[in-house]
Amino acid sequence: METLKVLVADPIAQRGVDELASHPQIEPVVRTGLSEEEIIAIIPEFSGLIVRSQTKVTAAIIEASTQLKAVGRAGVGVDNVDAEAATRRGIVVMNTPGGNTISTAEHAFSLLVSTARRIPQATASVRAGKWERKKFQGVELNRKTIAILGMGRIGSELSRRAIAFGMRVLAYDPYLSENRAHTLQVELFENLDDLLPLADFISMHMPLTEETRHMISEKNLALLKKGVRIVNCARGGLISEEALLKGLESGAIAGAALDVFETEPPDPSNPLLQSENLVLTPHLGASTAEAQESVGIEIAEAMKALLLEGEIRNAVNVPNLDAKTLATLAPYLELGEMLGGFLSQISPQRIDSLIINYSGQMNQGNTSAIGRAILKSYLRKSGGSDVNEVNAPAMASARGMRVQETRVNVPGDFTELIEVTAGAHGQDPVSIAGTFFGSQPRIVMINGRHVEARPQGTLLVLENQDKPGMIGHIGRTLGDHGINIATMALSRHEVGGKALTVLNLDSAPDEAAIKDLMAIEAILAAKVVTM
Repeated sequence: METLKVLVADPIAQRGVDELASHPQIEPVVRTGLSEEEIIAIIPEFSGLIVRSQTKVTAAIIEASTQLKAVGRAGVGVDNVDAEAATRRGIVVMNTPGGNTISTAEHAFSLLVSTARRIPQATASVRAGKWERKKFQGVELNRKTIAILGMGRIGSELSRRAIAFGMRVLAYDPYLSENRAHTLQVELFENLDDLLPLADFISMHMPLTEETRHMISEKNLALLKKGVRIVNCARGGLISEEALLKGLESGAIAGAALDVFETEPPDPSNPLLQSENLVLTPHLGASTAEAQESVGIEIAEAMKALLLEGEIRNAVNVPNLDAKTLATLAPYLELGEMLGGFLSQISPQRIDSLIINYSGQMNQGNTSAIGRAILKSYLRKSGGSDVNEVNAPAMASARGMRVQETRVNVPGDFTELIEVTAGAHGQDPVSIAGTFFGSQPRIVMINGRHVEARPQGTLLVLENQDKPGMIGHIGRTLGDHGINIATMALSRHEVGGKALTVLNLDSAPDEAAIKDLMAIEAILAAKVVTM
């Protein structure tokens, strides 16, 4: 039994390490505080890597790995992991979106109260022997308006606490549905610029992307209500620190609270740190005993499930497949791989597009995992075993392939059908479709012609003119080369037109056999497919 080593490069709860060690096939190795060079030197030994926020999983680390299957981040944000490099190498990147939800929401709300009532500043004043009641007069949360930017798990939990304190909650999140907003009792805004002037408080809960970087900037500083208070417990960089400092110095922003910074730890010379109206904490959002234990156990369980069972949980670069979903989809994944592999052997080498159509019952569910299985199998012919479900879309994009999924019901006798079409510039599209007969997968269409073929072993796909005696010519030629026909399927659109012949063979024909087949005048094309 192969031992799978998992490097724990940042501290996680001991129960998480114990969870990894609970299976005899997994060996956790805890080595924290390593430099990039030190990790590069040892990473080829490991199948899994677990980090928190300290260790940066760079492209160089990813490239140095030889058997790494997953990177697990014990926390929500994965900006310290080069997910693009991991995807190219077919490595799953996972996080723990639920483990620190309550902890971070509570911390954000604590900062909200602290900045409203200036509690840290008042504490420092009393410790200094002063009694400045008038100076530290605060504002109430009751009947104030809070704008929550990002309504994921943490933003949603914060909204519940704000509502409990009598606040009006406005929300900005491009992915939040109106129904969900109604359930959460928040007012949903589509335009950030319409939202900002209404807020007495702003709390940030977005991931850091090119689109969200500096959501609060000098450009929209003038839109903020005078005296607004801002909290950021999500990611440094969502707020321009330069703009924040200007707002605090001018009084346009009455106060702010930061748990995260553009550079962590912040440079002691950063003038922002000297602002009297700023509450600062050292990235403590998830720093509770409960949260640390929860995310440690959660990432360990996810790592075990992936390495041992292929179950994908909380991945950021591939669809999640829990055990129940994996069991349900297994036949469709197998069919998809068969179709992709078959099509790659009968289509042109260089294609521009791959269109996957789901017809019937299966087009009601999430088919992204099936699509990745098809794409992986299609690309394996040219990309080899390095291609997997994770990096297949990136590899297709790099080759200029446009991959599209459609859901159009194909007329016919099939309750469910997957059809895959490869398109190449200047050439006719090539397609294949499959379904199940009982529990057995079958090829039922090739290039729009109805056939019935078992996708197993060696198949010979012939395109020929529909003429009398063709079956005899084909059988005799294969027989001359010692090749036995197991099954045969024939299809044609019209008498005397082009026909399709698909044969399951007991052995693969060599070049000489194909040459003799192509010498038969009526045969237009011959493709050998190995499943």
